[in-house]
Amino acid sequence: MTEVDDQLDSQLDARVVELSEFYLPLAATILKEAIRIPADYVDRPIDEGGDPLSGLSNHEGPRLEFLKQTIIDIGAVRFPEDVWFDDYGSLVWTVFDPGDGVHPDDKKVVYFDGHSDTVQALRSSWREKLVGIDAYDGLVDIDAVDRDFLRSQLGHLPPDDEWDHLIFGRGAADQLAGVVSQIVATKIAIELAPEGALRGVIIRSYATACEEDNDGAAPMYVMKEVLPGASPGMIPDVVILTEGTGDADKGALGIYRGQRGRMQIEVTVTGRSCHGSMPWEGLNPLEFGGAIIAEAARRYDERDGFLDDPFLGHGTRTASWSRLETPSDCAVPDRFTFRFDRRLTVGEVPERARADVEALESVRFAREAGLTVDVEVPVYDGVTWRGYTPGNPQIYMGWATPAEHDAIETAVDVYESVVSPHVVPSPREDGGMRSEARVDRWIFSTDGVGYPIPATDTTIDVPTTKGWVEAGGFKHPAMFGFGAGIEQNTHKIGEFVDQRELRLAIAFLARFPRAYAERA
Repeated sequence: MTEVDDQLDSQLDARVVELSEFYLPLAATILKEAIRIPADYVDRPIDEGGDPLSGLSNHEGPRLEFLKQTIIDIGAVRFPEDVWFDDYGSLVWTVFDPGDGVHPDDKKVVYFDGHSDTVQALRSSWREKLVGIDAYDGLVDIDAVDRDFLRSQLGHLPPDDEWDHLIFGRGAADQLAGVVSQIVATKIAIELAPEGALRGVIIRSYATACEEDNDGAAPMYVMKEVLPGASPGMIPDVVILTEGTGDADKGALGIYRGQRGRMQIEVTVTGRSCHGSMPWEGLNPLEFGGAIIAEAARRYDERDGFLDDPFLGHGTRTASWSRLETPSDCAVPDRFTFRFDRRLTVGEVPERARADVEALESVRFAREAGLTVDVEVPVYDGVTWRGYTPGNPQIYMGWATPAEHDAIETAVDVYESVVSPHVVPSPREDGGMRSEARVDRWIFSTDGVGYPIPATDTTIDVPTTKGWVEAGGFKHPAMFGFGAGIEQNTHKIGEFVDQRELRLAIAFLARFPRAYAERA
């Protein structure tokens, strides 16, 4: 790279940082409204257009419609037709520089990926326990907040005198801040296109639906329905997942290059119902099922049948959901169904994880006693807000992008150029920001699980120049995460995001695509 190139890059760094700060109030306004929107629907009668599930998986419509119009209104795309809903239900928008002289098939394609749904708001709990913070309206009365209770709930919360930087509400950290950072970053990239921000690059940005209920289903749709037969200008070189990459102990804004996979294992124990006064007349699936859960927990505590990986961590299993079918509370039940959430680390495969449950002594004992025990992987049966039925087995593959991949090395370079110089390091060992780039991994799951496909799959014509990763019989584009928000704060009462992180996440996203095009 010449001295002139270095100077141009430095100028672009400075302009990206300048605009990310200038547009932070805009980003905050968009984020607060995206959080608030379900309040218009959750308490309204259904026959008057209400929806008690508004904002949750498969109920993202009003929020996504707002974001689509916002993208057009603020100039985050060049033309209105550059943003649309795909058949799955994701909001998609694309930006590039039509005058850069580079053929679309020769450009680097960078996907931004963030989900638009949230988990249940638990609004009444926010109001009762926090008093001054609402799940949708955010901080409404700072003097009324029960600060001790809030600190007891969250993995990280800045000191009281820094609260003016915080945006509270369900989805603030998981993951609406990520989607908003994508929107404002694409706006900045367009504005800086004359200065080279989009030279040789196509950004394809997704605000996906139904991630919380069915991780990665939107990318699965893309890999199955969109990319087969597509030109190189559609196929990603890099995917940036904008889930929060902060850690309550290690610090905010990590660069996360992998995560464990996960699956659901459903166990149905069917017995024989009878009156509770004569239990010998029946076969109690709740008691036999309880024994299965207890043995499964003990086997996990002993790490019996679980592998470990020095980077992604060990596999886990926990009982996560149940349903009991019984005539009454004074009867032996008829059927007990429950699920294990099984996190899969390197070397663990879904078939073996299911077989391990099948092989439990308590399962054998229940069957010998005359009960039926079925151990299955459930199929997702929900329908997206656009009417698409994913119908996928609830298996979500883990992934890891090597630390030496150009995508990760570029991410570190971009962090050092547009993030590090503008961080005021936290004096505490907590979730504050750090000057040094931290390359790490997620504990939880993200949309990234939807991108791996079998290594033998030839439906997508991936040029070798794309630099896809192949491991463990699967292949996927280089992926990593970078987003505002602390992982340990997600799904909790009092969830928030720090605008100081949001600003730097926007700058990172706006700067990465061109930096990668120059390097790769």
